[in-house]
Amino acid sequence: MIGSYKEKSMTGIESPCILVCSIDMKTGYCFGCGRTRDEIGAWLTITPGERSAIMATLPARLETVERKPRRETRRARMARERGSA
Repeated sequence: MIGSYKEKSMTGIESPCILVCSIDMKTGYCFGCGRTRDEIGAWLTITPGERSAIMATLPARLETVERKPRRETRRARMARERGSA
C-alpha cells in the first residue's frame, strides 16, 4: 500500500488518493488515503514539501482508522439472514 503514495494525478502532482473517499468520524482521516478534509481540499495549492511531509505521516494515520466495510457485504448479509451473524 505504501507504493500507492507515489501515484501521480493527471496534473502531475503526487497524490495518495486511492478513490476510497470517506472520512473516519473518530479520527478525521480518510479511510483510503489518511488525509484530513482540509488537507484533501488544499492538496493542489500546498507546496511539494508540504505534500511530502503529509505523505510521510499517512501510514501511521491509516493504522489509527477503524477498518469497516462501507456497505454490508453479500457474505455478511447472507449470514445475517441465516441468523448466524
